[in-house]
Amino acid sequence: MAKKQKQQSNGTPATVVLTAANVVHTVHAYEHDPSVASYGDEAAAALGVTPERVFKTLVADVDGQLTVAVVPVAGQLDLKALAAAVGGKRAAMADPAAAERTTGYVRGGISPLGQRKRLRTVLDASAAEHATICVSAGRRGLEVELAAADLAALTGATLAPIARG
Repeated sequence: MAKKQKQQSNGTPATVVLTAANVVHTVHAYEHDPSVASYGDEAAAALGVTPERVFKTLVADVDGQLTVAVVPVAGQLDLKALAAAVGGKRAAMADPAAAERTTGYVRGGISPLGQRKRLRTVLDASAAEHATICVSAGRRGLEVELAAADLAALTGATLAPIARG
């Protein structure tokens, strides 16, 4: 008997997770400009949505443990709030190479979904204010739109006020 092969049908690990879980979502592709400094602002403009609805995925080191923070591109990550949200004392941005190696994604394309190693995840509480939010679908120029509750359920995320600005 032949072995069944897993098909990813040109999807990223993030979109494969969403499809397998039967979560309602929309994938949005746009032409990424390598000269753009802010991937999140670029995504918001390309999708025609407010920056408050587009969330960036950041990897931080909280007391020696890598932790994912998902915050609106319109704001910044509050490291003290992130540490408090997970019961930690100190938080700092993770080494970019460690973030890429651990998640399996490149900077500017790190998705909270389908990471190589599942990390503790905190989603900014403002996500609950929107019917849907957009997060990276796993590569630059590819976003996925879904309900914040679905993102939280799939990642095991805690909702907490971790953004400022």
